[in-house]
Amino acid sequence: MELILLRHAHADSPAGLDDTARPLSPRGVAEAQDAARWIAAHGTPDRVLCSPAQRTRETLRHVTASTGDIDTRVDPRIYEATPGTLLDVLAEHRDSARLLLVGHNPGLESLVALLATGQSGDHRGMPPGSIAVLSLAADAPTEPGVARLDTFWSP
Repeated sequence: MELILLRHAHADSPAGLDDTARPLSPRGVAEAQDAARWIAAHGTPDRVLCSPAQRTRETLRHVTASTGDIDTRVDPRIYEATPGTLLDVLAEHRDSARLLLVGHNPGLESLVALLATGQSGDHRGMPPGSIAVLSLAADAPTEPGVARLDTFWSP
């Protein structure tokens, strides 16, 4: 299984707007377009899991504009998720050969560390619009330390 983790691109922070409704900033739009081109050039995922937040859905819209439609599932558990919650979400989608998860920090950067090293505190950061690609053996359980970090890309 190939797991692609995409952190949403930079978002605006308009006064009075709920955090889940924050849109991408002009810089974020450019980052999302760059990430979309990267994903399209490296193979289209067969399924996407996305946080319900506006900035993640906008980031994903740029991806699907480059790749075409993908089986997409919005999962509210991804918003403000801990690495443990994200592991639970991923475990439900192990039937996917190439899974894209569009979410937030600190959950994503901690998940990369947890899957690759077994320690969620070993993270090094994941800037807005960045992508981490991990490989998991098809028969491996979804648990700490079972993945290999193959690629890290940032706009």
